[in-house]
Amino acid sequence: MTTSPPPVVLVFAGTDATGGAGLQADILTLASLGCHAAPVATAITVQDTVGIKQFSVVESGLVIAQARAILEDMPVAAFKTGMLGSVANITAVAGIVEDYPEIPLIVDPVMASGQGESLAEEPLEDALRALLIPQATLITPNSIEARRLAPDADTLDACAQQLLSDGCQFVLITGTHENTPQVVNRLYGNRRLLDTFTWERFPASYHGSGCTLAAACAATLAHGIDALDAIAEAQDYTWNAIKHGQRFGMGQHLPDRLYWAHTPDEAEGGDDES
Repeated sequence: MTTSPPPVVLVFAGTDATGGAGLQADILTLASLGCHAAPVATAITVQDTVGIKQFSVVESGLVIAQARAILEDMPVAAFKTGMLGSVANITAVAGIVEDYPEIPLIVDPVMASGQGESLAEEPLEDALRALLIPQATLITPNSIEARRLAPDADTLDACAQQLLSDGCQFVLITGTHENTPQVVNRLYGNRRLLDTFTWERFPASYHGSGCTLAAACAATLAHGIDALDAIAEAQDYTWNAIKHGQRFGMGQHLPDRLYWAHTPDEAEGGDDES
């Protein structure tokens, strides 16, 4: 008996040898949600669970060559971007996705690590707003990134409206960096707030939660799920991955993207409390 291959998601991002963020996190998330990841490396990072040590951005011509090779060989169901590292790479990725306007594009506007260390050779805000955000189906900034991308806005609602006016279809602003008892994520589209999602805030700090969320959104959209349902399902998956996260090193915890495969309560058929 033959079955159809899983949907392919082409991911542009940097590497992370901890497995916590970047391409490694994207691959695990996409596989966990029934997709095949086609990872295109845009940067090589040296980091541990404490922070970034150094990084090197991949030359834009090599980024283009990686992506074109995949696109000429496989049917891609979604694009997802993470760390791009340079204006040249943003320009390269924008030129590629422009040729495939029918394929959903999920943009995680990574400009710094969760600890605040820069992950770019130069300021990226203007290039993201001019080249990638207008083509995006969904962008998933945290509150810090949203304020950087819309510096003239005085509230997160105003940030979202500015980003929508730049041309993207949906904006999901996450509240992990806000000083609130719970994590509140806000989804915007059609010039208005569409939904608010409230999640338990865990006491630990997590490395790669933003990558996980954006990749999960790419996976659910690649499966053809309606956008609002896809974004809700992706958040539920991400919350569970964080809930089951572990501390592998001396720094942040890492989400468990395969929590459903080996947690005792689910293996025994118990509730996942989601």
